[in-house]
Amino acid sequence: MRLFRVLAAVLALVLATRGSAVTASKSTPVLVELFTSEGCSSCPPADALLRTLADTQPIAGAEIIALSQHVDYWDQLGWRDRFSSAALTNRQQQYGRAFNIDSIYTPQMVVDGREEFVGSDASRARRAIGKALSAPHAVVSIALDLTGPDRVAVSVTARDLPDVSRGDHAEIVVAVTEDQLRSEVRRGENKGRLLTHTAVVRELRVVRAATLPELSARSELTLAPDWQREHLRIVAFIQERASRRVLGAAAVPLPSARR
Repeated sequence: MRLFRVLAAVLALVLATRGSAVTASKSTPVLVELFTSEGCSSCPPADALLRTLADTQPIAGAEIIALSQHVDYWDQLGWRDRFSSAALTNRQQQYGRAFNIDSIYTPQMVVDGREEFVGSDASRARRAIGKALSAPHAVVSIALDLTGPDRVAVSVTARDLPDVSRGDHAEIVVAVTEDQLRSEVRRGENKGRLLTHTAVVRELRVVRAATLPELSARSELTLAPDWQREHLRIVAFIQERASRRVLGAAAVPLPSARR
């Protein structure tokens, strides 16, 4: 009789565990990119919106992964943005072609590579993130190995990759982002302002083409001495080359310990 009661208790525990597993909802990573510049007076509200989205995670079912990408075409207009990059301008130009827009601009927000709009439009951002949840997403995992004081090996694996658009190709992209960055702007449209940035892209690279339903890739990154290790994150995502649709994403903090 005692054995029966024990078995019944174990069975009840198993069923309860199964029930919680079924009802528990796992968040879907959604990539939210902001093209911005410290030289643009319209950008600080968009920077603040991106920070709010990343910090508060306000959309049920979504894990918002932020990328703040500073373009360089404002650098000749009074203030050189120290985070700007021609490579990020080129990335925005790729989106311009995919979305068939007349010219690129700041601030521009792009959600999962599927929708673009003015980066300070909070209601549009919420709608786009919610809409992105209905699309299929690959399950992306990241493993990190600190191979030296300033080097980290990033291993990316993905499974359940959605069908790639006909005639297109998917790529694995890896980025390093840094939070809690500030700049005192001394010239240009934002002269006299203290700007705060979240998820600033320090490096972004295409690791390899992604052509299989289940795939993996490894890349070794060098961390610059002035990057704050405790505020760094590694982001990886799968993106179609032509359409720019994001098929899956993940992000992990960088271990702060140095070897």
